Amino acid sequence: MTGAAGSLSTLRPLVARAIFVTWLVTAAWDFICASALGIFAYGSTLSRFWQGVATTVLGASALEMGPRGVAAGLVLHLAVAFTWSAVFVLAVAGSPALRLALNRPVSALMVAVIYGPLIWLVMSLAVIPLATGRLPALGFRWWVQIIAHVPFVTIPLVFTARRALGLGPPPV
Repeated sequence: MTGAAGSLSTLRPLVARAIFVTWLVTAAWDFICASALGIFAYGSTLSRFWQGVATTVLGASALEMGPRGVAAGLVLHLAVAFTWSAVFVLAVAGSPALRLALNRPVSALMVAVIYGPLIWLVMSLAVIPLATGRLPALGFRWWVQIIAHVPFVTIPLVFTARRALGLGPPPV
């Protein structure tokens, strides 16, 4: 994507690869950071944390499902990471202005600073309430999440997508 826009058929494999790589990096980094936050800041266990994620779609019964509840939380986590990675890569592929912004590290960082809170706002104010029937409590943890999405989710997401799409200066 460094030169002139190619045909859709030539860009499709690059975009698909970028989605895949961005998803893996985002999911892995967010798994580590979210798990650490749950354990060290909120006093949860790894199992209980991921069962808690699963309660979003399965309800409180996920807390009693043992390893299946953990697996359900991890699958949900992977699906959400894939969705936001794909949305971003497809937006970059379709937007010359966004590609231009990602060419410079400082403006790529600004994109991440905007995209992280945007993800949390959509998830906490629309997606999760639609799944659970409950609005979020806008307390301390909510504000931690809106801020934490930048270093734990969107900086790795944006810079991985940037590299996978061949934007910015070539690696040294």
